[in-house]
Amino acid sequence: MKILVVDDETDVRVLFEQRFRREIRSGLFTFSFAYSGEEALTYLHDHASEVVLILSDINMPGMSGLELLRHIKQAYPAPPPTPPQVMMITAYGDDTSRQQAMQLGANDFLTKPVDFAALKEKLTVLASHEN
Repeated sequence: MKILVVDDETDVRVLFEQRFRREIRSGLFTFSFAYSGEEALTYLHDHASEVVLILSDINMPGMSGLELLRHIKQAYPAPPPTPPQVMMITAYGDDTSRQQAMQLGANDFLTKPVDFAALKEKLTVLASHEN
């Protein structure tokens, strides 16, 4: 299952690669990383059919995660082809951001610091539905 992680903080790459080391080695998950909303859209333009899930930070300079979500939902409407699922991640667990993300079509909403055990469980369930 190919997952695109979008976050302006570059250290998330190391964090995800450490926390999902076994799943990456076994081939269960493949991660790609974009460090801005604009970079994520460019990546999706070239790899849209491969990406099953997008994990995006909400608060980023330039294009916010919510703006990215809006672009994704407009560019990749419901089937066919199956649009990628989008989980939003934020350091601010406020109801306004959550409601806005869900109204824009987010599939899930996570707060930082990310509970990697819970995230791993959600991704494993999603991966089992892909196969």
